Amino acid sequence: MLIELLAAAEHHEEPQSPVVPVVPEIVIGLICFGVVFFIFWKKLLPSINRALEERREAIEGGIEKAEATQAEARQTLDSYKEQLAEARHEAARLREEAREQGAALIAEMREEGQRQREEIISAGHAQIEADRRQAAELLRQDVGRLAIELAGRLVGESLEDHARQSRTIDRFLDELESKAGASVPQQSTEAGR
Repeated sequence: MLIELLAAAEHHEEPQSPVVPVVPEIVIGLICFGVVFFIFWKKLLPSINRALEERREAIEGGIEKAEATQAEARQTLDSYKEQLAEARHEAARLREEAREQGAALIAEMREEGQRQREEIISAGHAQIEADRRQAAELLRQDVGRLAIELAGRLVGESLEDHARQSRTIDRFLDELESKAGASVPQQSTEAGR
């Protein structure tokens, strides 16, 4: 039928208007458009729809992943902020402990220094006392020897007897000490005034 229409149209030679199309061309154009549309609808459109659907899912999945990543990043940031706050608190606590330990150490060192000072002073006093006793003993011996020599010269006889010599020295020194002891309290009371 199409062919007949085309053949009839060829034999029929009327001048045609350039604006009005020829019927066989319209029919052939519609058939070609139908075939192309059918192929497009059956083959190409499902592929395009599938690709668009995959792309939409990929975009939605990417958005969901981005949101999940952003939420995870927020949680991580909050965790880091919390850890930082804990670290600052711990650092402040450690500084305070160090300050307290330093103060305790200083107090302990002062006490130790005071104790050592007292030990040194007491050792010094003990040494002075021992030196005083030693000097007194040496002085006693020298004074006793000199006293015996002097007494021997005065008496005109030798006082070499050791026992007698010791008794004489002790008696003489005791008298000196008692006189010195009586004069020391008077001097200290005068110094206190």
